[in-house]
Amino acid sequence: MKHTQGFLDLVNDAKSRIREVSVAETQDRMRAGNDLKLIDVREDNEWDDAHAAGAIHLGKGIIERDIETTVPDKNTELILYCGGGYRSALAADALQKMGYTNVFSLAGGWKAWKEAGAEVET
Repeated sequence: MKHTQGFLDLVNDAKSRIREVSVAETQDRMRAGNDLKLIDVREDNEWDDAHAAGAIHLGKGIIERDIETTVPDKNTELILYCGGGYRSALAADALQKMGYTNVFSLAGGWKAWKEAGAEVET
């Protein structure tokens, strides 16, 4: 997808304040039994098509509204992903501003997850 410069500037600004993790790091953390939440911030139709195994869905349009009810402990490890790592970076930045201290964006997003052959659910 071709992104506008304004959008890319916004994402790059957010990425200057957040941390990213790779698919392999995410899988390692999940296998280690870390108490983490893998959160899909894509649109409902994207989630319905397929999503990462073990993920929960809080679309970018509602995550700020619903995160404190879904994950009340602001120290919980949160790994967010979207299609390519842009929307999840923006969402991670917003959650940090809300006081969440252990937030990451999955580098490459859903595309990287699938390319790595990671487990999916439909």
